[in-house]
Amino acid sequence: MPGQEQIELGVLHDLVPVVEDNLNRHLAGAENWNPHDYVPWSEGRNFAHLGGEDYSPEQSRLSPDAKLAMVLNLLTEDNLPSYHHIILEQFGRDGAWGQWVGRWTAEEGRHAMAMRDYLVATRGVDPVELEQLRMDHMTRGYDAGDKGVLRTLAYVSFQELATRVSHRNTGKACGDPIADQLLTRIAKDENLHMVFYRNLGAAALDAAPDAMMQAIATEVASFQMPGSDLPDFGRRAARIANAGIYTPTQHLREVLAPVLRHWGVFERTDLSAEGEQAREALDATLKKLTAVSGRFEERQTRQQAAEAARAE
Repeated sequence: MPGQEQIELGVLHDLVPVVEDNLNRHLAGAENWNPHDYVPWSEGRNFAHLGGEDYSPEQSRLSPDAKLAMVLNLLTEDNLPSYHHIILEQFGRDGAWGQWVGRWTAEEGRHAMAMRDYLVATRGVDPVELEQLRMDHMTRGYDAGDKGVLRTLAYVSFQELATRVSHRNTGKACGDPIADQLLTRIAKDENLHMVFYRNLGAAALDAAPDAMMQAIATEVASFQMPGSDLPDFGRRAARIANAGIYTPTQHLREVLAPVLRHWGVFERTDLSAEGEQAREALDATLKKLTAVSGRFEERQTRQQAAEAARAE
């Protein structure tokens, strides 16, 4: 019986035609855009270093929750060098795999660039604090652990969709049509990336059903966004959830469920005992996440009722 390394090398080889097809599909459907077109440059002005005025909180038109989400999303995007290193290490730089890694990196690079320019031009957040957070976050880098090829494919399929949901909802929460337009544009990129990885995940399930099912079950159970190592991430994530920007229910229904449904994980008939065990573990995890989602929704309902009563 082949070991995990042999299985993953085999999947990398078997998926080359799938990568080629999906890269061509992606390039044909991707819409080129320029970050500078989404930044209101006319609102920008010098800071004190060049004789202007430094940031003060009243200059921002963003709500506290929108600020928090924008900063968290931006810091997550900022760590692109770490992400590039990880996926290049997993997928390699040769052929279609390498072409995809390069293209993905180039497209992702636009996101942090455009978001930071928007925030600085509009004085949406404190740029000094933002830069300090960026320096700290990028210095630490991102450690994906020992995921391997299959777990990486499973993870990025969910993560790209999670990022799309987060960006899209942050844009709505900003209450600014320019920010909404920018984050909608970024969310479209993330969706295309999700489709690419999701399609590769489906092919990996066909190539190595037991090993890929194990990878999926592990990643669903342990999923964390890349920014989860940020200081005070738990409190930040809770505030963002309470604001309706990224909730446990959205994670379950809008991220996990669509990808798992596309893969048909509960309809497959080609699993051995190991694969079945992984699928049972996945089902148990989803039930736990459903319970977490239910408790969150109940708590939100109680809070909204209390707020309505106080307002009367």
